[in-house]
Amino acid sequence: MLGPWLELSGTTDLVDSFSAAAGTDLAQHGTTSDADTIRDTAVAQPLIVSASLVALRTILEGRPTSDVVDVTAGHSVGELSAAAVAGVLDDAGAVGLVSHRARAMADAAAAAPSGMSAVVGGDPEEVLAAVEAAGLFPANVNGGGQLVVAGDVDRLAALADDAPARTRVIPLPVAGAFHTPYMDTAREAFTQVATTWLATDPRLPLLSNADGAAYSTLGEGAHGQGTSTDVLSRLAAQVTAPVRWDRCQATLADLGVTGLLELAPGGVLTGLAKRSLKGVESVAVKSPDDVEAARDLIAQHSTVAGSAQ
Repeated sequence: MLGPWLELSGTTDLVDSFSAAAGTDLAQHGTTSDADTIRDTAVAQPLIVSASLVALRTILEGRPTSDVVDVTAGHSVGELSAAAVAGVLDDAGAVGLVSHRARAMADAAAAAPSGMSAVVGGDPEEVLAAVEAAGLFPANVNGGGQLVVAGDVDRLAALADDAPARTRVIPLPVAGAFHTPYMDTAREAFTQVATTWLATDPRLPLLSNADGAAYSTLGEGAHGQGTSTDVLSRLAAQVTAPVRWDRCQATLADLGVTGLLELAPGGVLTGLAKRSLKGVESVAVKSPDDVEAARDLIAQHSTVAGSAQ
């Protein structure tokens, strides 16, 4: 995940600062650690946020995000990266904070066998009814015909054996039932850290996973984009709340977004956008090979950077 980025000048120092904030060797995990090690959410979450922010800083070459980005949002752990894009957290602070989140969620996942599966296709109402009947939880409502459900591993297996009509149930390689009541102890532990974390009010529109709305709807803050207190509070609550990415995408559509840039490790969100945000040009940043395409997208679509939409 980090290997190609570490070949770029200055990136090693950036990743070293992230490792110090996370209290773990992210350079090692991002280059040589095996799949089982990375599957541990205590490792995966800070690694994902670090990859996103390394890609962001490489693409922007020192330009402030507020001079480039019209609106930002992040899916699940990606909301911590989005908070850094919006200026709520500095980069090392985002990695440090997500490390507390990751450890708390890892501890909660270890307490009881649980997992997550993607349910693709089918009638949305029938799928939700089947999920409820199976004693499972809708964890990620992604739109575009995809719902991620979570809960007891045996109940997930039973759902796969008796899948709703016209659906595929795909087990996901994750450590636990995130964004469900299984994470309640993690939410409690993370709340104590998150609500006292050093943060500033958003400098640009930041969408919440809770409902897809911008934080400016909760309070103006210093920059008119909401307050850091609201962001930190919702980041903590998000540990047990479902991710409403469908509503985030609906807000992006309502705002008239024409270009979507997905930071590393990219691919999933642009795939969802192709089904839900038709006509919106997108670039998924997976490696430094995608940096120039990302810069071209910014040049063509950023309104705050002075380009015509």
